[in-house]
Amino acid sequence: MIQCSQFCPSPDVISKTVGALKRYGVSLEPFATPDTCLYNLILSRAPLHPIELYAISAEHGLHDLAVAISPHLMSFNLSTLTDEIVMQIGPTYLKRLFFLHLGRNEALKRLMSTPPALHGPTPQCDFAEQKKLTRAWALAAAYLAWDSRPGLSRNAVRQIGRQFIRFAIRSLNKCNQLGSRLVA
Repeated sequence: MIQCSQFCPSPDVISKTVGALKRYGVSLEPFATPDTCLYNLILSRAPLHPIELYAISAEHGLHDLAVAISPHLMSFNLSTLTDEIVMQIGPTYLKRLFFLHLGRNEALKRLMSTPPALHGPTPQCDFAEQKKLTRAWALAAAYLAWDSRPGLSRNAVRQIGRQFIRFAIRSLNKCNQLGSRLVA
């Protein structure tokens, strides 16, 4: 068997090839399941062309491939979708793409909405110190909720998290109880 990955075809070539296979009556399922040449080829190109390859997968009902490509669409700005791509994706997979983005934002908000639980005061960590940490948490959560959008990258979330963690570490040097709860 010839390895397809060495050729690095463009999304347009992949689309025309998959379309031709379908037009000539070739069932795509056996060639587009995990661990097949076509599946691996399309998935290997997904980081560079996620929306185009998602559209090809959606157009031909290649569910497993569309699901595998979808993580590469998390930072895709949905407002840049063209009418042509929307028509190719179709209503079912377009709805899934929108719900993927909305679900990510809701999950992020849900995770950030609950600040770390407070504990009883200790000589090293009184109520005032714990409230500082809670305020910092609320500030980070509000910033993420305000700036939360489908195109919000993982790196942006990580940067905000790192800023909070730097502040928390300075505060938690005094408090082992709260620190162990945050890290867990």
